[in-house]
Amino acid sequence: MKTTQKNIRILLVDDHKMLLHSLKEAIDQELDLGVVALAENGREAVKLAQKYDPDIIIMDISMPELNGIEAVRKIIKEKPQQKILTLSMHADKHYIIGMLRAGVSGYVLKTNAFEELACAIRQVAEGNFYVSPEITGVVIDTAINDANSSDTEEKEKELSSREVEVLQFIAEGKDNSYMADKMGISKRTVEIHRQNLRKKLGIDTVAELTRYAVKRGIVSL
Repeated sequence: MKTTQKNIRILLVDDHKMLLHSLKEAIDQELDLGVVALAENGREAVKLAQKYDPDIIIMDISMPELNGIEAVRKIIKEKPQQKILTLSMHADKHYIIGMLRAGVSGYVLKTNAFEELACAIRQVAEGNFYVSPEITGVVIDTAINDANSSDTEEKEKELSSREVEVLQFIAEGKDNSYMADKMGISKRTVEIHRQNLRKKLGIDTVAELTRYAVKRGIVSL
C-alpha cells in the first residue's frame, strides 16, 4: 500500500490525553498535515522538538512539569526559527501576552480547535501569523503596549527561565528533591533559585508564591 508523504510535520503538545489523540486523528485526516509526535507536558515537548525537528509545534499552556510559555522559550532559544502555534482554553490577556512574548506564531482557542486548527497550521507554515478572531483585540493591544512599554518595575522583577520552573514546581507542591531530579541540578541550586524568587518578588511563603504563579499564568487552578 502506497503511503502519502505529509508536507507539514507537527509535534502536538497537550496534557489532556483524550483531546491530544482526538486532535491527532483530525489533523492526520488532512492530506498535507501529519503528527510526528505527541507530548503531554512542556518538558517532554522540549525533548521531542529536538528529536523530531517538526515544522510546526502546537502547544498548550497549562501543563504539569513545565508550562507552555516556558517550553516555548526553551525551544525558541535552541531554534529561533521554530514555528509554534498556541492551542489553549485561555482567552484572558495574561496568557495571550505570555505566549506572544515567548515567541509563538499564532494563538487558537480550544473552543475553535476543530474548525480553525488546520487553517491556522497552514497559515503559520507559510510564515504568517494566525489568531482566533475572538482575541484579535488583545493581540493588537499587546503589540501597541510592547511598543510603548517603559515598565521598569516589571523589568526589575523579571524572572529567569529556571526561576519560573522552580516557581511552577512550588505551586504544584513539589519538594526540592523532586525539582532537582527533574531539572538536572543539585538541591542546593534549587534552594538558591527559591531564595532568588523570594528576594525578587518580595514574597516569603509558599501560599503567596502559589498565588503569584496563578496570577501570572504560570500555573492554573
